[in-house]
Amino acid sequence: MRIDVLSLFPEFFAASAEVGVVGRAIRQGLLQLHCHTPRDYTRDRHRRVDDRTFGGGPGMVMQVEPLREALTQVRAMAPEPALSIYLSPQGERLTQARVRQLAELPRLLLLCGRYEGVDERLVEHEIDLELSIGDYVLSGGELAAAVLIDAVGRLQEGALNRSESAAQDSFEDGLLDCPHYSRPEQDDYGAVPQVLMSGDHVAIERWRRKQALGRTWLRRPDLLARKSLTARERALLEEFRREWLAEQQ
Repeated sequence: MRIDVLSLFPEFFAASAEVGVVGRAIRQGLLQLHCHTPRDYTRDRHRRVDDRTFGGGPGMVMQVEPLREALTQVRAMAPEPALSIYLSPQGERLTQARVRQLAELPRLLLLCGRYEGVDERLVEHEIDLELSIGDYVLSGGELAAAVLIDAVGRLQEGALNRSESAAQDSFEDGLLDCPHYSRPEQDDYGAVPQVLMSGDHVAIERWRRKQALGRTWLRRPDLLARKSLTARERALLEEFRREWLAEQQ
């Protein structure tokens, strides 16, 4: 996959290309990350990319002309078609299901807004998809773009040491992940659940599924309401509820 980022602060993404899973994917040639600034595509000596908003009010708006030129030139830098994404609070909420769809594409072009945002005419004519990472406002789209790069980068074939790791993540099947433990077996904070050290893989899988269902019920009931549970899952969830309620008494 190739990802092009259009940002006023392309240096923001330098660390993404060096560390962690995304850095490893880049070094292995599984992912290409190219960062560009729209200031390189302006036609005035001040390299201006913003102006006052029509109708009055505070803040500046990123202009159509330099962004349109930048998008046109960046798209032409590689033969693969690019899905153009604008990171903004008004966008569709980013989900793991959407991340999986995007990870299958050959190329993404991410536009990071600043100030009061981007001229709406450019969004309407040049952007394929608007995405938001949450119901809050950031200073710009760079952090949101970094989140998206990490999310799709780790799903590239071979990026993770074990491919099963991604399949067990939260949200992959509509539930939160189960709890995880490591050494030591006994600590001042408590002991590792005995079932995880039993070697009984059927019992371990059952415990993990029950915990995932229960954790989702406790923390994200909205996810559970959207998921169709099997008879086995309903029984496991009911078992978790009884045990949890007993602990609260």
